[in-house]
Amino acid sequence: MFAVTVMFEIKAQHVQDFLPLMTANAKASLKEEPGCRQFDVCCNPAKLHEVFLYELYDDEAAFRAHLLTRHFKVFDAKVASMVANKTVQTFTQVIQ
Repeated sequence: MFAVTVMFEIKAQHVQDFLPLMTANAKASLKEEPGCRQFDVCCNPAKLHEVFLYELYDDEAAFRAHLLTRHFKVFDAKVASMVANKTVQTFTQVIQ
């Protein structure tokens, strides 16, 4: 398994616009990508501008394929101006 975490800091004026786009991307990833096993979108009600993702893929190749999908590219382009900061981490050792 290959795990990916992403921490988004969303510009305050875009919080309400960002979540539906993020949710649609997560659902499309799970539905259309055979190598995507889990895609959790996590929000803290006390910090609505922070959105945390936890994604599990079969392997790094499946994650790289995710980055090339149409739904990801559309999502990424739409939210680019909404994001103040984004931190991505990957983990190759996943113990379940």
